[in-house]
Amino acid sequence: MRASNLALVLGEVVRTGPVSRARLAARTGLTKSSVSGLVADLITAGLLQESAPAATERGRPATALSLAPGGVAGLGLEVNIDYLAAVVTDLTGAPRYHHVVRRDNRGREVADVVADLIELARAAAGSADAQALPLAGACVAVPGLAVDGTLARTPNLGWDRVDLADAVREGVGLDVELENEANLAALGEMWFGGHQHDGAPLRDFVHVSGEIGIGGGIVIGGEVFRGANGSAGELGHVVVDPAGPLCACGGHGCLERMAGQQEILARAEVSTVEELTRACEAGDRAALDAVTEAGRHLGVALSSVLTLLDPSAIVLGGAFATLAPWLTAPTAASIGHHSGTAPRLLVSGLGSDAAVRGAAGTVVRRVIADPAAHLARQVARAGS
Repeated sequence: MRASNLALVLGEVVRTGPVSRARLAARTGLTKSSVSGLVADLITAGLLQESAPAATERGRPATALSLAPGGVAGLGLEVNIDYLAAVVTDLTGAPRYHHVVRRDNRGREVADVVADLIELARAAAGSADAQALPLAGACVAVPGLAVDGTLARTPNLGWDRVDLADAVREGVGLDVELENEANLAALGEMWFGGHQHDGAPLRDFVHVSGEIGIGGGIVIGGEVFRGANGSAGELGHVVVDPAGPLCACGGHGCLERMAGQQEILARAEVSTVEELTRACEAGDRAALDAVTEAGRHLGVALSSVLTLLDPSAIVLGGAFATLAPWLTAPTAASIGHHSGTAPRLLVSGLGSDAAVRGAAGTVVRRVIADPAAHLARQVARAGS
């Protein structure tokens, strides 16, 4: 019961922002004395903080309670095809450290990539320590299927069954979980993206990660839908042209081969997304045609997604967010042509950072959901 009540009180502060003890009691249905005891534990654990009197309760000043930005933090890491990334996020969701290493990880030895990821994680942990931010754990976003801490399949990297969670855990001394990058990007968008539907944060949407690979993160009722085997949302391997080119997954004409970042750059005859953006801004016909063609193929895939799932919105992320000024119109037109649906296409404000932000947020949200477990770990560490 105490664990449940701690989560109830902390969750209410997260939901409503700064609030007095009296209002916490009214909103949770707990007695004022119970709330006072629970709040005292949460303050001692560094999860809540008191501010100067900011409200009045029956003529008396009331102290406001809010999340403590220095109490606990989460480490988010990402292994992607052409970069590694790390973010430290505090309890309020604010990023306190962010670093990206751009490099092509295809063809590199798995051990070398993992060693670089651990080095990146240690630098992030060092920054957290310098800021007096205790890390509650780490989560790694990966471009493939994650099963029980193992990276089971990554078609674009060619990796097979890599025990990545154990390797990072041994390297940085934190509890580590593994999750698909598209799922984490969707969570990052829900928590930090700022988009709303009917005045509330988005809770039913599909986030499309447009990178070298294309991933789809499906959020239903505020929860990620993973499917029976954890591989739901593999949008990049939806076939949009059965006569199209061979894909790394073994199929032909997958969306990834028709509208992936690499294919768009090749058609536009440029090397980077930055070059492509400049070319589009300059009105270069090859660049504009390449993005338009990608949008048409993307619309074919998304028309089926909209028909099957009926989400409130599609959020374009990654490189698709960067290219949105030229990509959105052909994508919407293609959807309309194939399904007759008028989609709500939104552009991610997080771009390529969505997955790593979602990874760090996952760690923090776990503490918020179960503060009693966090308190127990603190006691265990103090006694060791």
